[in-house]
Amino acid sequence: MLTKILRRGWTAAGYLLTRFALGIALLAAAPIGLLLSWAVPGLTAGLVELANAERAKASRYLGLPEEPPLPKAATRKPGDFVTLAKDRSVRRSLWLLPMVLLTVPGLFVATIALFAAPGGLIGIALWQLDPGEFTMMGVPVDSWLDALVLGPAQVLVGLAFLGWVTPAVASGYARGLRRLLAPSQAELETARLAQRVDELTKSRAGAVDSHGAELRRIERDLHDGTQAQLVSLAMRIGVAKQLMANDPEKAAQLLDDARDGAEQAMTELRGVLRTMYPPILQDRGLAGAVSALSARSPIPVDLRVGDLGQVPAAVEAAAYFVVAESLTNVSKHSAAGRVDLLLERRGAELYLSITDDGIGGARVGDQPDLLGRGSGLRGMVHRVEAIDGRMELTSPIGGPTTVEVILPCGS
Repeated sequence: MLTKILRRGWTAAGYLLTRFALGIALLAAAPIGLLLSWAVPGLTAGLVELANAERAKASRYLGLPEEPPLPKAATRKPGDFVTLAKDRSVRRSLWLLPMVLLTVPGLFVATIALFAAPGGLIGIALWQLDPGEFTMMGVPVDSWLDALVLGPAQVLVGLAFLGWVTPAVASGYARGLRRLLAPSQAELETARLAQRVDELTKSRAGAVDSHGAELRRIERDLHDGTQAQLVSLAMRIGVAKQLMANDPEKAAQLLDDARDGAEQAMTELRGVLRTMYPPILQDRGLAGAVSALSARSPIPVDLRVGDLGQVPAAVEAAAYFVVAESLTNVSKHSAAGRVDLLLERRGAELYLSITDDGIGGARVGDQPDLLGRGSGLRGMVHRVEAIDGRMELTSPIGGPTTVEVILPCGS
């Protein structure tokens, strides 16, 4: 019981004392800070961060989950007083200043809680050194009767403050701080929408970059492969036409070569088309396409496919290419012995998880690392974000590596 009282009381007293120290420092800096805040945007931004930090500490003290923080201070130029005056986060953060006044009684309560009981014990033991000068419970002690009555009473009061009064005061302060600094629902919604716009802007930029790179790849494949085959085919047919009258046998051979070239061009063209939307998705669906990819993998794949329901074509294509790119990366770079692949529907989302037992260390980057990894993963991220999905990569050194993808499928 005593241990519980001491632990609870010391925690509460420590919380109140640190809040008092911080409050005094804030109050001392407030006059200059308020005068310069209109000219130095960093001061108001720092005040909002401090308010969020205090709310987080209050939540941790109370053992409650952290609530959404105040939105960041509005971006403004030095001297932009209009934006400063309209910034709700800054205005709400200013409640930290009057809250300093509440730390004064908190300091008083914490001091009593920490020193009353030890002071009572010391007074009982040492009052004879200077009778009448030692005080307990505010009363001078000049006899053993006073010491034996007032000393235990002060110890009990100190323990009461330590075990109940101080925690109650600290909890009340923390709850009041959380309530005063809490953002309104309108502010949270505005901040959420602003964050969403920022995410969509970034994902759109990534999708545009990825789309541009994909178009350049298709153009390069067509230019270097199919187009070259078609040019060669046209030249062979032209030469065969010229030789038809004088050397029919040579012309027939050129036409045979042209036919072979046409078949090769068609094969290469089909290969390019498969990278745009694999025909296997149309023929066998996402589950069948992923099964085919797993069967072709040089590394054994433990495939688990749940009921996928109706999946939009764009989501099917994104999931297919993520699986294809992931299995390619595993076979080239991971030195893995097996792969676990999970594909299932979770409500309105398609969940995909690919885990290998390789060496790990994979990172998402615009440029490949020394093992050639990174740029392909960045392309996967762009492809997923383009349809408002999310991708997470976990790959500690030594493995395992896990790629998790969540793709929205609508209602």
